[in-house]
Amino acid sequence: MKISNEWWTAPTDSESGRLIMVTGRRDMEPIIASGKYTDRVEVTWKYQGEANGMPDKPTSMLMEAVTDSLQEVFKKDPVAIMTGIYTGDDERNWIFYVKNMHIFGRRFNQALEQFELLPIELYAEKDPQWGEYLEMKEHSYIDEGE
Repeated sequence: MKISNEWWTAPTDSESGRLIMVTGRRDMEPIIASGKYTDRVEVTWKYQGEANGMPDKPTSMLMEAVTDSLQEVFKKDPVAIMTGIYTGDDERNWIFYVKNMHIFGRRFNQALEQFELLPIELYAEKDPQWGEYLEMKEHSYIDEGE
């Protein structure tokens, strides 16, 4: 089963009306249909943002390095798939769909071991129907042809 590495990025608004940049992974339908990734993990990093709620340059660069490290680790061992990234309103959220929580935890820690302690929180729940992903796609998807 091939996991797409194609993404879309689109602006949306937070509940408070502030800009949120949403980045979503394309072509997840075969993965959803496989039924293998039934748990969702949300990783949240709250930061002191600029006036517009976006991270400052140093924070943004560190977040991108973390994103790259997470993607690299889970590309090698696809026990989890990063499906979405939300940035704005003073926080960044990475969304993963996971097939084995125990191994996910080990790989997640492996991806972050090169960094100083990060101000992140994790939340997990069952989401076998991929409700979060489908809602994100419904509200932000941009077709490649647009």
